Amino acid sequence: MRRIPSVWCWLAVCATTSIHAAESPPVPREQPALHALATAPSETELRATITRLVGFGTRHTLSGTQSDSRGIGAARRWVKARFEAISRDCGDCLDVVTPTQAFTGKRVPRPTEVMDVVAIKRGSTDPQRVIVITGHLDSRVSDVMDSRSDAPGANDDASGVAALIEAARLLSKQDNRATLVFAALSGEEQGLYGGKVLADYAVAQGWQVEAELNNDIVGNSRGQNGVIDNTVVRVFSEGTKTNETPAQAAYRRYHGGEVDSPSRNLARTMAGLADRYLPDFRVHMVYRTDRYGRGGDQVPFLEAGYPAVRVTEAHEDYTRQHQDLRTEQGVRYGDTIDGIDFRYLARVTALNAITMAALSRAPAPPGGVDIHGALATDTTLDWRKVPGAAGYRVHWRDTTAPQWQHAQAVGDVDHYVLRDVVIDDWFFGVSSVSADGYESPVVFPGDAGSFGRSPPVAAKP
Repeated sequence: MRRIPSVWCWLAVCATTSIHAAESPPVPREQPALHALATAPSETELRATITRLVGFGTRHTLSGTQSDSRGIGAARRWVKARFEAISRDCGDCLDVVTPTQAFTGKRVPRPTEVMDVVAIKRGSTDPQRVIVITGHLDSRVSDVMDSRSDAPGANDDASGVAALIEAARLLSKQDNRATLVFAALSGEEQGLYGGKVLADYAVAQGWQVEAELNNDIVGNSRGQNGVIDNTVVRVFSEGTKTNETPAQAAYRRYHGGEVDSPSRNLARTMAGLADRYLPDFRVHMVYRTDRYGRGGDQVPFLEAGYPAVRVTEAHEDYTRQHQDLRTEQGVRYGDTIDGIDFRYLARVTALNAITMAALSRAPAPPGGVDIHGALATDTTLDWRKVPGAAGYRVHWRDTTAPQWQHAQAVGDVDHYVLRDVVIDDWFFGVSSVSADGYESPVVFPGDAGSFGRSPPVAAKP
């Protein structure tokens, strides 16, 4: 029998390998651009922004709007001018808008204009899908109705505003397939009014908000108890949807989903990105909508049906929150700039920038994720394909595990059967993957995990 020369054997093996490689489904992969963002935030820029905001004396929602040097009006105009300068530097890539509503309430005794300052960078291929970062511009002292006293608000929440402005500066010249929104909100301390203004604006604009990252109190690494920790940030996320209907709740209670809202899987995505791109920084996931008995501007987004999380420093110092400027028994009270750890704030900013970039370059999360497998030894998942996805991954984990443990790349399909994986014993989800290796958050089956505002068809039993 004639022997095939070894060189032809080698070529045949290579050809076969190439064919199989070409047929391999896309999987997430390391992104040099995200590694670059990990070290990109400037402590100098962050300090300059907080210094400028503190310099307005007070930014109380009920403070004056006519002065150019003091009050909420001057602060809003400065942020707007800062966004416009960033836009000019990227060839007018940002649209700057100021959605406004008038409110009266328990902490707003007379009709008052609440204005947000918002910079929008339209997506190149999926502009209606939107990734939002927020921080609140207003500040306060011990008496929430005191609009005259100095209220520096360096950490609460000039730190969050500085983070979103720096994220805008960094991401303004980079590619984003989905739209990025950077929003400095007003009215948070008086009743989360700025969050409602922006959530209502998102609904009116028909935005498909995939994520809202609310950064509130993110600049301090020293807790009131003396603990210093500059390596951890907390991400709070709701377990079940705020706008869940009674029928959806009944199905979820029986089949699971209490810890798999889209907000919770957004938090898992952030934790995974930190593990991969910020080796000296960790996300501490907290299974609550917010700190105990407290709230933030992510809440109006949740009420509108949008996935949202709160990002907050790991150890708070309550002597520097909602306090009159004073010294008592050797303790200095007040939210002043000397309480900011700018290295820490830069790491929090990096986490936000990486998250926004990764989500905006990935495809949308799959829609209509459905599951069935009762009385079977296999589990079947179905979903709707989304634009920009080159493939999908099926995920599963133990029902008591906090993070997804297993994943299988399944290619450009809308149906997959996991052989010998019993539906009773695991939680499941599906993510979409782009051709260049960006992955969406995981979507838990049914209404409980859907990223869409409108509930999908209920999952099959």
